[in-house]
Amino acid sequence: LIASAKLKMDHITFNAAISSCEKSGKWEAALQIFHEMARCGVEFNAVTCGAAISACEKGCEWENALHLLGTMPLSTVESNTITYSATISACEKVGKWAT
Repeated sequence: LIASAKLKMDHITFNAAISSCEKSGKWEAALQIFHEMARCGVEFNAVTCGAAISACEKGCEWENALHLLGTMPLSTVESNTITYSATISACEKVGKWAT
């Protein structure tokens, strides 16, 4: 998908693409780009995770949001208010906040 484009592929490019998907409700595309980022060897940051988790939240994909939040401690990226809030909201939207 992204690798075929003739663009400078850095975290800014990927973050913009993931944010665009998030804003247009394309959570599947946002996750695909997130995973493509890793395949390209580009490290993600808090903005990347926040946008990907927010995309999951908008798509009521609470399991994916929790998974992304759970992967953050495995890297050097710290969770923040945005990532926690979006994950909680994803769970709340499908009634998983109490489990």
